[in-house]
Amino acid sequence: MTLHASFASTIALIAAIGSASAETITFGGAQPGALPKEFVSALTGDGSAGRWEVVEDASAEGNRALAQLSEDRTDGRFPLAIYMPTLPSDLEASIRFKPISGSVDQAGGVALRLQSAQNYYLARANALEDNVRFYRVKGGRREELAGANVSVTAGAWHTLSLRAQGNRFVVSFDGTALIDAHDETFSSPGKVALWTKADSVTRFDRIEITPLNESETTP
Repeated sequence: MTLHASFASTIALIAAIGSASAETITFGGAQPGALPKEFVSALTGDGSAGRWEVVEDASAEGNRALAQLSEDRTDGRFPLAIYMPTLPSDLEASIRFKPISGSVDQAGGVALRLQSAQNYYLARANALEDNVRFYRVKGGRREELAGANVSVTAGAWHTLSLRAQGNRFVVSFDGTALIDAHDETFSSPGKVALWTKADSVTRFDRIEITPLNESETTP
């Protein structure tokens, strides 16, 4: 069971007893031209802050998407749109995103167990490089933990999921698991965020957050 969340009203959660609840966030009810109030803009690295706005998109769920619109070409620039609730450490976060443009990068990503703009795990896909990568960002420094080559088409919607359970992380792209990695740097509850790089203009129209029970096993 999921919930289509409208930012014209308070986001609700699916009721669950004794555990956190799953939720689905979309932007069909959000005001164009602004960042929804449930999110804050942040930056890892150098360059200017991201310009996050809800935009009209007839192909997006609800006809609107949240987009990063700044074309600052700084290579070590990583804009974030952080969803503010603190979430369990064991969860799966899945996004639907569309790379639009960028000469340095055309990337979209999802971060979880985010402690700050300088400390989190990240899965990202890049349409210029045709690959998916899994990173640890520690003290603002991005360190690749695993990767896979796969076709990422600009101008098309894709899904990207990052599943964290204990020290195990599984990254899936368009429904196929590509990366299975282990790391123990961050184990505390944190936040989920959308992510881009450099001059990537990227749209996001859906975020699914599914907390995992201790008894669940990663496929």
